[in-house]
Amino acid sequence: TKLTVELGGYGIDKPLLLWINDGLMALFFLLVGLEIKRELITGELKDRRAAALPILAAVGGMVVPALIFALVNWGQETIHGWAVPMATDIAFALGVMALLGKRVPLGLKVFLTALAIVDDLGAVLVIALFYSGKIHVGSLLIALGILGVAYLYGRYLGRSLWVFIVIGAVLWYFMHESGIHATVAGVLLAFTVPMRRAMRPREVKARIAKMFEDGEFEHEEVELDELEKLIDKAQSPLHELEHTLEPFVAFFIMPVFAFFNAGFTLSPEASLWLPISLGAFLGLVVGKLVGVVGACWVGIRAGWATLPRGVGWPAIAGTGLLAGIGFTMSLFIATLAFGEGGALDQAKLGVLSASVVAAVAGLVILSRSLPAAEKQGR
Repeated sequence: TKLTVELGGYGIDKPLLLWINDGLMALFFLLVGLEIKRELITGELKDRRAAALPILAAVGGMVVPALIFALVNWGQETIHGWAVPMATDIAFALGVMALLGKRVPLGLKVFLTALAIVDDLGAVLVIALFYSGKIHVGSLLIALGILGVAYLYGRYLGRSLWVFIVIGAVLWYFMHESGIHATVAGVLLAFTVPMRRAMRPREVKARIAKMFEDGEFEHEEVELDELEKLIDKAQSPLHELEHTLEPFVAFFIMPVFAFFNAGFTLSPEASLWLPISLGAFLGLVVGKLVGVVGACWVGIRAGWATLPRGVGWPAIAGTGLLAGIGFTMSLFIATLAFGEGGALDQAKLGVLSASVVAAVAGLVILSRSLPAAEKQGR
């Protein structure tokens, strides 16, 4: 099924699957970019020492799986799929960890979240550098100019989300035409969305109190309208866009992507022992575990980082396994690396099998290593 979108003399004619992978996934990467920016400015990645451990873990969790895939596929054309086991599906990984409820220390949740966010940033860079087509300089320069417009709009108190959405759509088009994978536009746009509030929360609180004191509210509808305007001023455009996108991404984009991409043909010749399947499986299950734990060990031994409070090495190992749940992100990279056909089916078999094994193994290790909820609460 093909879907064509035209506006004036510009247009794109693509199969529905590519609209999902290039279009809807750009919104997913927009959300990822917003999360990365928030973490860099106000979150766990703001403090260098606190950020060191998940950053090291993410790097180890990308490099080792990629090396394992490359070694298994050495000397074959399929080696260009080396990035397939690099990715972590943050939603599924955190979802599996959430099954343990209050037994999971806050520090461990933050560690996995930051690790997955850095991992996603690495995946975006890999897609931009290694899985994009021939670069068309003219379209790329236009895309960079549009990105500059978005930056200037956000820099000088531009707050309308609709303006960012329109700019983002145009940026996506020219990024697509440039040959760089269009989803990269989502992350780039995210970094132009401001975190500044029009008013500080305490200023809003004081303003509301004064309005009530002065009797400025005469009708209930007017009161609600004025309060809503003031509350909007206390919320940054970044937070507003993030909260708007979260349910749409979680309950529509990810299920639609999984539905259209998870299916594959299981032929009699299909096997986990084939190089692509084996490389993806070992990369996600073994590579993530070794990479995450190994990088953390090196960082702590070198004095660059410390373990989160209340977290031991078994919990780090369990979290490393959860990072091996590649699912949607690994499937996405696999479609870029292999297109369609038997090679993609092999990659999907390896990714889906590894994601299930990593989820179960990680859950078992965490369940055995974390204290019971009652003990933790004491």
